[in-house]
Amino acid sequence: MKIGLVKEDKIPIDKRVALTPLQAKQIQLDFPKVKIVAQTSDIRCYTDQDYLQEGIEVVEDLRDCDILIGVKEVPIKNLIEGKTYLFFSHTIKKQSYNRKLLAAVLEKRIRLIDYEALTNDEGTRIVAFGRWAGIVGAYNAIWTFGKRFNLYHVRRAFECFDLEDLKSEYKKVLLPPIKIALTGGGRVSKGVMEVLLGMNIKKVTPHAFINEEFDFPVFCQLNIRDYHVRKEDLVFSRTEFYKDPTQFDGTFLKYARVADILIAGAFWDPKAPVLFKREDILADDFKIRIIADITCDIQGSIPSTLRSSTIEAPIYDFNPSENAIESALRDEANITVMAVDNLPCELPRDASDSFGNELVKNVLSHLLGEDLSEIIARATICEKGTLTKRFSSLQGFVDGRE
Repeated sequence: MKIGLVKEDKIPIDKRVALTPLQAKQIQLDFPKVKIVAQTSDIRCYTDQDYLQEGIEVVEDLRDCDILIGVKEVPIKNLIEGKTYLFFSHTIKKQSYNRKLLAAVLEKRIRLIDYEALTNDEGTRIVAFGRWAGIVGAYNAIWTFGKRFNLYHVRRAFECFDLEDLKSEYKKVLLPPIKIALTGGGRVSKGVMEVLLGMNIKKVTPHAFINEEFDFPVFCQLNIRDYHVRKEDLVFSRTEFYKDPTQFDGTFLKYARVADILIAGAFWDPKAPVLFKREDILADDFKIRIIADITCDIQGSIPSTLRSSTIEAPIYDFNPSENAIESALRDEANITVMAVDNLPCELPRDASDSFGNELVKNVLSHLLGEDLSEIIARATICEKGTLTKRFSSLQGFVDGRE
């Protein structure tokens, strides 16, 4: 079995790796019949020389590999027919910008295993960059607040060598008594809370967040039950919500009326209520002026996320009156949006090491041996030119009918 680590060719540049040099070396020790090679790259956070020093061959051509492992979507022109690929395809939610990619994967009879669909028997994801998206997203939110109100100056996350270096910036942050609303209860929100608590921002309950005033900065973590009610009887049921979110109304506006910053870290089902609408932003009592949209669902639950932003240009302004994007920090009436869609890239070494450990621990034995728990089967979107049964609903999307 020969595994190739593909060069990340998607633009904007992604410096992460799915397996670090030490992890690749350890896999070859644990699986003697497996050989790992790394496609030469001048952009990785780990250099070609780093891989060579651990005995991992560096090559130009991956056509003799059985399995190809990357992080972000592989450009269509680089796809090799008939191979098994692992990467984030961003097609499961029928993202229109990747329709051609999925069509090409099918045409080339590729077996596509999507990291986002790798779950255990309980349906919990077993590999993800969520924690690092949360860490960088929260840091960027606080950085944005400092920029907008010219209160303090901290380095950008990507200018820091690693997380420990990033933490050295926390003491420079001097916040007034603001309120920060955080949505989500998973890895992303836990990463966000690491940063907020590390900056000595106090966590309060949703009730206190709405009803009390504080003379220090605070945040509240909002789970879906905190901002949804069932239409019929106003009683929230988590099971029923995930079964049919159309039966629920959103109640997020009560937080938007008191929050200064929104950090969005919750998964959003397109069938679920949006957090708020553009006309809500125009209301006099809508207080939020900075939105760090870690989920980065374009035109999803947050109307100001009209496009993603980049590490180089992480923020833009949303003019709610015109429903238009403007240059960052242009007008006090605008919402300043941070919607970087590859946040973990700002701390690529830490993020890669963490992700690779999960891949080795939770996935590799199933991928290289018997998949008795069907972990690989559940995450396989297509093979031999056909969508798998679990993802057959994507056919209309591929055909352009949806």
